This record gives sequence, C-alpha cells and structure tokens, in this order.
Amino acid sequence: MPDNLFIPSVDLRIGSLEEYNRRQKEKAASRHAKPKPRPCITISREYGCTGYPTAELLRDILMQRTGEEWVLIDRAIVEEVAKRHNLSREILQTLGEDNRLLSEVLATFSSRWKSNYDYFLPLSQHVVALAEQGNVLILDLGGAIVARHLEHSYHFRIFGSEQFKTATLARRLNIEEEEAEKLMHRQQKVRDRFTKDFLNQDGHDPALYDMLFNNDRCPSDRIAHTIADFVIKP
Repeated sequence: MPDNLFIPSVDLRIGSLEEYNRRQKEKAASRHAKPKPRPCITISREYGCTGYPTAELLRDILMQRTGEEWVLIDRAIVEEVAKRHNLSREILQTLGEDNRLLSEVLATFSSRWKSNYDYFLPLSQHVVALAEQGNVLILDLGGAIVARHLEHSYHFRIFGSEQFKTATLARRLNIEEEEAEKLMHRQQKVRDRFTKDFLNQDGHDPALYDMLFNNDRCPSDRIAHTIADFVIKP
C-alpha cells in the first residue's frame, strides 16, 4: 500500500513501545499511591494530510517537556502487537476481565462490528488498554471515538483542501498529481466507511474534537507545538 512508503518503521516503533512498557512496570513497582492519570492524545486526519510528521514531532516535544516516554500508536503497531504474544499480554494486563471502559466503547459499535468480532475486539482491547495507561498518541484508528470515555484524553483533527492533499501525496509518494488525487479520494472513502459502519460515527464531525487544524495554513511543526501547548503547558 502506498502509505508504507512514508509510515515510520514498524520495528522502530515496536521498540519504542517495548521501552514504554518496561518503564511503566518500573514506575508501577516503585509507587504505592494511585498514579495521576496521564494524557492520551488522539490525532485524526483526512487522507493526504501530514499526520505522521505531526505525530512524530509532537511525541518528541512531549518527551522533552515531560521527561517521560511517550508512544505513538497506529493500526500497523496494533496489528503487530497482536502478533507478539508476550507484548500483547503485557499491554492487556491493564485490562481486567470485566473492564467498564472497554464495555462502554464496544456498546457504541454497530451490528456490523459484531460480525467482525474476532478482528476488531483484539484491536479495540489494545487501543483502550494503551489509552488508559496514558502518555500515548493514537493516530487514526477512530481514536477520538474509542478513547472519548477517558477523562484525560484530548482529540485533534487535521483537514485540508483537495489541492493540498493531492500535492502532498504526489510529492511524498513521487507520483503524478492525477494518480494522487484518485488515491486520496479512494482512501478517504475507505476511512469514512470504516468510521460510519463500525463506529457509528462521522469522523468529520467537529464535535468529536478539541481542536481542528487546516493543513493548508498550519504545517506539521505549528500543529505539533499547538497541541503540546494545549495539553501540557510549556
């Protein structure tokens, strides 16, 4: 899939996730009082907007400001985690057998989701577990919908004009603009269908988000710094 040409390495990000889990274990072992909830940030974007560069830069800024590990989660990471039994088990240890938050999330999903139970339940379990741990950036995955029950979650969306998204895809994938435009429309339809059919929501609904960014006017660095300022004071 063309996304693979500019998505950061899954292996590198899995390594970051493993380090994140190691540090959470160390902190849990050294604490007696209940830890203060940490932020969960979700970023949604229209296809062709600069989601990955924004999320990667935001992670770096948050790590500098907090002095703590932050992890970036997307579909590729969740699917890889599901394949790695040990890492999957460590993440899901934060979920009890009767997890109220997961139950609330699943209750909002459509009947079509239930027909794909074996696939979407593990995916949702991992997303919810990581969101509950905090210090997590969730890119797409319906994060604003799945994590909206969390008190300390913050949700952002990046949108852009067709011209901007087409030009961005053409440049990053090194393809003709006509091909990029077709790809943009095709992939956006796939995303919209997923959000509507499985999550019973319209991902374009501004009410789902704390802040919206016009990618035509706001480059990745500006978006990342604005989100960081909104979530954690400089």
